[in-house]
Amino acid sequence: MKKIGFIGLGIMGSRMAINLQKAGFSLIIYNRTKEKANNLLNNGAMWVDTPKDVAQNADIIITMLSTPEIVKEVALGYQGFLSSFRDNSLWINCSTVNPSFTREMESSAKKIGIRYLDAPVAGTKRPAENGELLFLIGGDTSSINEAAPLFNSMGKKTLHLGKVGAGASMKMLINQLLGQSMVAFAEAMVMGEAMGLEKDTLFNVLLNTPVVAPVISTIRPKIENADYEANFPLKWIQKDLHLSSICAYEHNVAAPNLNTTKEIFAQAKQQGYGDLDFTAVYKYLNLKK
Repeated sequence: MKKIGFIGLGIMGSRMAINLQKAGFSLIIYNRTKEKANNLLNNGAMWVDTPKDVAQNADIIITMLSTPEIVKEVALGYQGFLSSFRDNSLWINCSTVNPSFTREMESSAKKIGIRYLDAPVAGTKRPAENGELLFLIGGDTSSINEAAPLFNSMGKKTLHLGKVGAGASMKMLINQLLGQSMVAFAEAMVMGEAMGLEKDTLFNVLLNTPVVAPVISTIRPKIENADYEANFPLKWIQKDLHLSSICAYEHNVAAPNLNTTKEIFAQAKQQGYGDLDFTAVYKYLNLKK
């Protein structure tokens, strides 16, 4: 069985790596904070001190990192893994990055004989924990087939959307709609409460109309119980909306709603909500609370 390198053990990556381990894969892991790797290490994963060391020991590398800048540093920077990866090895990038960036990473990998898959995921902490993620994949079919056992261990479904960049493109749209839907619902809730309607009534009526995105029903308990422990940190949806706005600029697409939503989350982040769940935008907008 091939050795799998895994870089990035945050909320999502740590759970994805555990599912790979449960499926019997041998892991070589690197993370900026070693303490986050303790569960994996206790179950037999191999720790290395640099991304470069991952490449020297692994056949396939999976990255699950927070920003394009960090992905680039880990891959191409000092002690980056690309320069030490064996010829024809496979890099699977599950990080949420913009399409032009993911194509740039493919180009860098291709120049030195490394294959690349663009494979961001749809899903948050619970689906990652349960191995129920949706993989949105751009890349060649042979590499996807090779990686299928990995995707099947971490997710419930894979969608091959086309060439590298297609996966990132779809992820941009999904998170764009998620952010916009959350802000729209939060605004409606705050306005309804200001007009004297009870919160329970607002939930029970609005969530049973076709005008509210279905995802809102799944996050109702977060708002209802003021439970803002992060499943999807607010600072990261703001980052994703920013990346989506870059896509809009690159393709000469007007996106006023996207940019307004991005700035609402940016304001919430500035006010100290960044490490809370993205649903905390309701708390931010509900200033009287």
